[in-house]
Amino acid sequence: MEKIVLASNNAGKVKEIHSLLKGFDIDVVSQSEFDVDSVAETGLTFVENAIIKARYAALKTGLPAIADDSGIEVDALNGAPGIYSARFSGEDANAKDNNKKLLESLKGIPEEQRTARYQCVMVFMRHAADPTPIIATGSWEGIILESAKGSGGFGYDPLFYIPTHQCSAAELTAELKNKLSHRAKALISLLHKLQESAL
Repeated sequence: MEKIVLASNNAGKVKEIHSLLKGFDIDVVSQSEFDVDSVAETGLTFVENAIIKARYAALKTGLPAIADDSGIEVDALNGAPGIYSARFSGEDANAKDNNKKLLESLKGIPEEQRTARYQCVMVFMRHAADPTPIIATGSWEGIILESAKGSGGFGYDPLFYIPTHQCSAAELTAELKNKLSHRAKALISLLHKLQESAL
């Protein structure tokens, strides 16, 4: 079983990726188990930030690394918060603060203009100096609600309404979210690419 470090200390993300990788011959270990701190995300795109995180985790642990960078793009806000999703309301922001700021930013915007999508870029690096990281992407379309609904998920999930399922992402079961989400799509794509590269 191949051991891969997951370049994240986000407990929700780690749990989600673990459950998505069930059945694959991969042992994913969070970087926190190696006492690896988060690295500054200085990139200007999801791709750059994912590569920065994967490279840092691989460098610190000596293991192959998977990293993702993800966030929410709101059309009425010209794609914001985007790469700044986790710190939308400030450097020490939590999900509650970020959700509050998103609702304030969309005050008075009608439902048909509240379209948004979660984006995820996932990167696999064989080692810290890997010149050709494997990159996969996934997106998930939705609408930003006017108030939070549901208690599951994390991040912007209580505000992210999925028209096909007529509920927020926070109202989905973990199993269903793991089939629909941007992260699930990116990880499945990444696994296909890893399998192809091993052939």
